[in-house]
Amino acid sequence: MVAFTVNNKPADVAIQEDKPLLWVLREDLQLLGPKYGCGIAQCGACRVLIDGISTPSCTVPVGSIAGSSIVTVEGLADEHGELSVVQQAWIDEQVPQCGFCQPGFLIAATELLEQNPDPSDDEIDAAITNICRCGTYPRIRRAIHRAAARAQG
Repeated sequence: MVAFTVNNKPADVAIQEDKPLLWVLREDLQLLGPKYGCGIAQCGACRVLIDGISTPSCTVPVGSIAGSSIVTVEGLADEHGELSVVQQAWIDEQVPQCGFCQPGFLIAATELLEQNPDPSDDEIDAAITNICRCGTYPRIRRAIHRAAARAQG
């Protein structure tokens, strides 16, 4: 049994502790936001926040996160369903094209803005290493700047 918190709710799963967190989230907890992209922690489609750190969940054994707090893209909105500033900026800038990779980008951008509330384009490019096959990077940068401005008031 592995116990942790997902999106502010307790989760106890009775599974092999070497099962990747991505598959626990998708198969056992029915949280389909994190996506399988590459399976080697390179593309970022599976990113989640583990204790506030943006982490590719495809290579994290669930046994290693016992007691941790996990946030998926489904958990970025508040308990009343109000979108986070990052999610709203994504909508305002019409970032998604196909949308497959966007949950991972939302997670990575959320962590970036927690660590650096007003990043430059170069800082965004250095911090956001996810891959978008549709090439929405300019819209992603604009959305991150919009979210930063909105968060600062």
